Amino acid sequence: MINPAKLKLTGFRRADGRFGIRNHVIILPVDDISNAAAEGVASLIRGTMALPHAYGRLQFGEDLELTFRTLAGTGRNPNIAAVVVIGIEPKWTNRIVKEIKKTGKPVVGFHIERYGDLRTIERASRKAKEFVQYATELQREPFPVSKLLMSTKCGESDTTTGLSSCPTVGRVFERLTKAGATMIFGETSELTGGEDIIQSRCINRKVLAGFNAMFEDYTNLITSQGVDLLGSQPTEGNIRGGLTTIEEKAMGNIQKIGRCEVRSVLKPAVEPRGKGLHFMDSSSAAAEMVTLCAAGGSVVHYFPTGQGNVIGNPICPVIKLSGNPLTLATMSEHIDVDVTGILRMEMNLDQAADAALKSLASTINGRLTAAETLRHDEFVMTKLYRSA
Repeated sequence: MINPAKLKLTGFRRADGRFGIRNHVIILPVDDISNAAAEGVASLIRGTMALPHAYGRLQFGEDLELTFRTLAGTGRNPNIAAVVVIGIEPKWTNRIVKEIKKTGKPVVGFHIERYGDLRTIERASRKAKEFVQYATELQREPFPVSKLLMSTKCGESDTTTGLSSCPTVGRVFERLTKAGATMIFGETSELTGGEDIIQSRCINRKVLAGFNAMFEDYTNLITSQGVDLLGSQPTEGNIRGGLTTIEEKAMGNIQKIGRCEVRSVLKPAVEPRGKGLHFMDSSSAAAEMVTLCAAGGSVVHYFPTGQGNVIGNPICPVIKLSGNPLTLATMSEHIDVDVTGILRMEMNLDQAADAALKSLASTINGRLTAAETLRHDEFVMTKLYRSA
């Protein structure tokens, strides 16, 4: 049985003491109308990556704050070596730059007003070139698993996920907790019918109160809309895979945390404080949640899937696990860890966890995941309500 504390891991030490497992230089647009300039820089400077998105204009309140947290958190992620921020105007651009700068990593902002796209692209490209040359001189260093911050979410779940791939992640998380790592899980809607289990895992009354308030807010939102989630939760894919109720889906989803306790409840895109397992209030939409976890500092992500999901993320490698033989036969290029042996009684849970840990260590040390090689770079922001 593999002990995570004995894994030989390497990464890039950042100025704030955290370790990243990738070394990206990103061009980060503050708003949708800055996407073209950001992509213009990325097309000119090798080694950079633009993260276009659809939001950032006429948002307000908590919706705007979430956008700021997601963008700043993305730049703060330890997998990022340096950041060029581009916005239409200076105030919001500087706000994102200021938050990223707290990590000590190189970051600079440019605004398009009074310059236009072409001059902005030229100015930003010169700085991006410097950042790439800086980043490519950085060397990997050994780091302990106690410095690891990772996350998990499942997708296209079916009967096999609750019996194989989700419990595999749960067993790994149990071992990682003992080794001092930090983990994030979430998917608020997919706890429905199993929220009492999470409540029983909260370490104290404060955490329990936070979880209850968060879950009540979610249920009140659904009730206020007068809708039936059937078809959305469970999804049509879930139903085809044999999950007929959200309660059945929740029971499988919760398997991902094993027997771990919940140390805190986080707002979306907030970095956890302290070791162990943390719950992030988040969408169950795959690309949205992985983006939120990355904004919360996750450097690698476990993604159990049954029917098969192709999701990736531009800055946070996504490791897919599946125990569905049909998915392995038809979508093998998307799966990193095959745990079909559990259902064939050829592999026990500890052996599956060993396989998942080997894949985790390889990914941390530089091996690209299936999603990375297939260019699945889904960067999807979460929006809370309509713009002004």
